[in-house]
Amino acid sequence: MNDFITRKLGRVAYYARAGIRDALPYPLYRRRLRRLYDGIAAEGLSRSMIERVNYYNRLTKPAELREDMRARDIPLEATYYYYDLKEHLNYFPRDIRIRYKFGDLNWLLDSAAVCKSRPIGGESKNSVLLKLDKFRHFRWMKDPHRFADKQKAAVWRGGLQNPLRKELVKVFRHHPRHNIGHVGSAFEGIEPREWMSMQDQLSYRYMLSIEGYDVATNLKTVLASQSLCLMPPPTCETWFMEGRLVPGLHYVELRKDFADLEEKIDYYDRHEAEAEAIVATANRHVAQFANRADEDLIAILVLQKYFEAVGELPPELFSDAFWTT
Repeated sequence: MNDFITRKLGRVAYYARAGIRDALPYPLYRRRLRRLYDGIAAEGLSRSMIERVNYYNRLTKPAELREDMRARDIPLEATYYYYDLKEHLNYFPRDIRIRYKFGDLNWLLDSAAVCKSRPIGGESKNSVLLKLDKFRHFRWMKDPHRFADKQKAAVWRGGLQNPLRKELVKVFRHHPRHNIGHVGSAFEGIEPREWMSMQDQLSYRYMLSIEGYDVATNLKTVLASQSLCLMPPPTCETWFMEGRLVPGLHYVELRKDFADLEEKIDYYDRHEAEAEAIVATANRHVAQFANRADEDLIAILVLQKYFEAVGELPPELFSDAFWTT
């Protein structure tokens, strides 16, 4: 089954599940939430879960809430974002007030809001990350190839939403070894190249990941694969915690002019064991997002901490874990 059909069927299934979830009555969610919280009160939270909640939500009390609305009044627009937000927001009272910002955010917010992305570093505490637009960003296929069996070349396809991508295409569009090019319209006389499925791209040893408006859409797939990720350091982060990625440990760092691309590839062709060790560490980073129950609970707790910070909810018995660590 090709990528296009797979995505079409995936969208149908996504909207079917999301529509059913959104139609469930609040008392059902309230009972589920109480069971979850009673379980936490009895068993506690793991250190890793607390760290992730506090990574996504860096608010301090009291936090300012502006341009907010009631949960029940959120309009059905930007549907992926809407349904991803409501998936966990539905556990909370329908009259609770929240501020949210949908879309690719590469700037910091001036008051507490939930969003998909934020810049790495700086005063980012107002930008509270949730797992939004996850149909696009949190789906990846199993890589059928071993690193040693892949083509000894680099591959990249994408639009030209970022100056880094334009620089990459200008330098490497005609390279005889690598398969690098953009899709869409011609750029400065450079014609786009043929579209490539992710399945075809996975046959290359070296996959480039270059940020677009905010994060690079393909980064999760690349780090989940048996290919080596090469990229300039990320400047934005999402639920995937791109800010925790370490060059030389999870990926190979490239200069912003890509002048070292050939040098880096030649090095890892000669040192395959080092490349495979980086791939293994990247895979472990991806693996922490695989447990659906943990992912759901962390998202709920990120919202719980948000509502406590802006004064919409009282603390729970376990809430001190989010304010004293």
